[in-house]
Amino acid sequence: MARSALFSFTLLLLCCAAAASSFDDANPIKMVSDGLRELEAQVLQVVGQTRHALSFARFAHRHGKRYETAEEMKLRFGIFSENLKLIRSINKKGLAYKLGVNHFADWTWEEFKTHRLGAAQNCSATLKGNHELTDAVLPETKDWREEGIVTPVKNQGRCGSCWTFSTTGSLEAAYAQAFGKNISLSEQQLVDCAGAFNNFGCHGGLPSQAFEYIKYNGGLETEEAYPYTAKDGECKFSAENVATQVLDSVNITLGAEDELKHAVGLVRPVSVAYQVVNDFRFYNKGVYTSDTCGNTPSDVNHAVVAVGYGVEDGVPYWLIKNSWGADWGDHGYFKMELGKNMCGVATCASYPIVA
Repeated sequence: MARSALFSFTLLLLCCAAAASSFDDANPIKMVSDGLRELEAQVLQVVGQTRHALSFARFAHRHGKRYETAEEMKLRFGIFSENLKLIRSINKKGLAYKLGVNHFADWTWEEFKTHRLGAAQNCSATLKGNHELTDAVLPETKDWREEGIVTPVKNQGRCGSCWTFSTTGSLEAAYAQAFGKNISLSEQQLVDCAGAFNNFGCHGGLPSQAFEYIKYNGGLETEEAYPYTAKDGECKFSAENVATQVLDSVNITLGAEDELKHAVGLVRPVSVAYQVVNDFRFYNKGVYTSDTCGNTPSDVNHAVVAVGYGVEDGVPYWLIKNSWGADWGDHGYFKMELGKNMCGVATCASYPIVA
């Protein structure tokens, strides 16, 4: 989609938009998109023959980074160097997961939290859930992608709207399961219109509250009818463009991974939320685990979609669809350790019933 290209632009679009117009031929950071060698020369000219300089140049080239000034390049190089140290130190520990340099490597943790995570939300609605356990035998492993109901990974961009992508991800799967075809639903409608249900657009929200909005508002439009802009806007909902409705939603009891596994194994993909901590943004592969993240309703800061579970190298995991683009993590997905309510993955979980 065009969205993916949109969000690969330079991080600091909010700063110095007119700076490029003041460049002259002597400026070492002229906007040059030709080859890695030329970019390496630019980086070395600005930061010197320092450690990580060439790694930084390769990173910038691979991810299409464009820095407007020498000062900005120096700033981003310093951030990149610190993040690279973090990645390498974690990988040396021999944990069940590995980190890797990705397009967030020149962002500070504070920038990442601002532009990719929502504020912690009150999940009190899930204190006592209404998912009903049965005696049915769960499959040993589950991956709903194999049944063709999981839509492609999307990219939320520079907006803390993860809750809307978690909502549409589980709702798209429910729709495909019920009606036999895939559709892409509108996150932007939720960003713009669901505020009365205790959601905050680009500053956070909860899928359980989004399902309530859709239920009582009359439905959700398609992505095509109400396209994503990655910023807060005025509500432009049109009942004529409604693609699906939510009859009801089902909440998983707070922290009950047995209920969550039962729902994911036998019902459909489930919207979940958890706490992202600093190193997670560089997840690359393996089963993520952490001794620093929390698992209470006040800890969770990111919403995603659990689409399956399994075991890798003896470690049970949740298979989870993220909304940071298909070039993040394992093709846009990650695995989270199962059985410990790791990072609160079963703290705020729910799924819709569609019509």
